[in-house]
Amino acid sequence: MRVIEEIPHPKFKIQIFSYNAKYIVKIELGQFEQTYKISETDVMGLDDVKAMINDELLKSCIHRFVSMREDWNNAFKNKNNAINN
Repeated sequence: MRVIEEIPHPKFKIQIFSYNAKYIVKIELGQFEQTYKISETDVMGLDDVKAMINDELLKSCIHRFVSMREDWNNAFKNKNNAINN
């Protein structure tokens, strides 16, 4: 898997990889990441993939990151409760 593009963003680390005839878009925020796989045959190239990474997608990503953090925090609470009981 090799990085073929890094997209600058003030909040996220956004990278596009090429691997096994797929584009892999990885969006990171802190300790969490979201990954999207797109077959090379489903798009017209790297520019198509980059066009998909728009404000609407990133707005959804931030909501998902918040939900992921809540899930992770709850998992920690449940782990601690299980140990203390």
